[in-house]
Amino acid sequence: MFILKAIWEFFATYILQKAPYMVGFLTLLGYCLMGKKWYDTLAGTLKAIIGMLILNAGSGGLTSNFRPILAGLKERFNLTACVIDPYYGQNAVTAGVEEVFGKGFSQAMTLLLIAFIVNILLVRFNKITKCRTLFTTGHVQVQQAATAYWLIMFALPSLLNNNVALMVIMSVILGAYWAVGSNLTVKPMQELSEGAGFAIAHQQMFGIRLSYWLSDKLFGDRGGKRKVKKVGEMEMPGFFSIFNENMVCTAILMTAFFGVIMAIIGKPFFVESGATTEAENFVFYCFNTSLQFAVYLAILQLGVRTFVTELTASFQGIADKLLPSSIPGVDCAVCFGFGDSNAVTFGFLAGLVGQIIAILILVVTKSPTIIICGFVPVFFDNATIGLVANEKGGLKACLVIPFLSGLIQVFGAALIAGWVGMAQYGGYLGMFDWDTVWPAFTVIMRFLGYAGVAIVVIILLAIPQIEYRMDPEGYFLITEDYDAYLEHVANKKK
Repeated sequence: MFILKAIWEFFATYILQKAPYMVGFLTLLGYCLMGKKWYDTLAGTLKAIIGMLILNAGSGGLTSNFRPILAGLKERFNLTACVIDPYYGQNAVTAGVEEVFGKGFSQAMTLLLIAFIVNILLVRFNKITKCRTLFTTGHVQVQQAATAYWLIMFALPSLLNNNVALMVIMSVILGAYWAVGSNLTVKPMQELSEGAGFAIAHQQMFGIRLSYWLSDKLFGDRGGKRKVKKVGEMEMPGFFSIFNENMVCTAILMTAFFGVIMAIIGKPFFVESGATTEAENFVFYCFNTSLQFAVYLAILQLGVRTFVTELTASFQGIADKLLPSSIPGVDCAVCFGFGDSNAVTFGFLAGLVGQIIAILILVVTKSPTIIICGFVPVFFDNATIGLVANEKGGLKACLVIPFLSGLIQVFGAALIAGWVGMAQYGGYLGMFDWDTVWPAFTVIMRFLGYAGVAIVVIILLAIPQIEYRMDPEGYFLITEDYDAYLEHVANKKK
């Protein structure tokens, strides 16, 4: 008994409360259950742990780099500035969750595990639940688990003293969101890729389906009644290609936004705070500081790439044995290889214009929370949404829908991040679903309590049921035999 207690205390102290080692433990468990050779298991576990440690190093760098700017904004303008980016959002949770709620970040990793099991169960019994997709993008799961952890604790403060109930409620909601959200992208992605056999498991799953529907209704050919001109019919200037490079685009965006902000705050504040010296050229300081954000973001992404492959593989191996008749939900970047490639750039730029206009409106109206563009939402959200919009509604849809998405990303993030308190820690996830769907969930649960939890779960589980009843014969056919599905659609039109 003494030995078991000692083992548990060690596990609780050094595994559950240490996010890198919790991820390593999950990877180890998954590979052991798969029957991997011991040296493959060891290598995968070490890569997962090291990847999370690299991610933590990037998070620490972002915090130290951003802190003087936040302090300057607060002192001079009494503003709360918030970067909308999954990595900044995760960093905000890491930095503030213990201070605000008295909880450790490692519990978010426990939430990830249980929520993934919920996702597996919903897909395993897909004949009942109608959920056909397994969420396999591990780095997105980590980001979403972190933000959901904060939002649900904010919405249900009565659960803070009941860890078991807290984890159960959180994991059911998050796991259902993963299963239902990625399931919504099956039809758009199968049509875009001509039956490649994947769905999207990312941050804009509801946004993808909304874009698919709106583009068809507002801009589609309506059975040949309207002419749809797609982006691919136009020629793009060569210089736009620089925005396809993540690191370059991040550097440009961060320099444009942070450079202006630091110039407005002024050199005296940064000299007084010790961030720079009187002798240093202030323009160079602003430029170098802005580039550091791209550096730390690259470190974060390196950490994610290092551990997510192992974490996902260990989960996927288990899932393959348990989940017949399902398809994987993958990173949204996978769809960039299908459809009109120029739609990716058009969607990104339209979304960026929408974000900039929304940010200017926040500044002019003296919003207490000012949003700063992050690369991931402005590119991956809007490029993906633009690609889907172009496929259904052509150029007009590719410009209008991502533009509206950009507005929603900024206004939605400003409202929810300021309300729940994440803005004061400098970041919020900020991608489409987390500026629309999750704020709505938070409001429902905050004001309706446990009844709100039931309403949220019922809404999520009802969505695939409704979709199934719209086309019972083709619903599973689209994932099992796409050619047969096309025949089915053609026969319905006769």
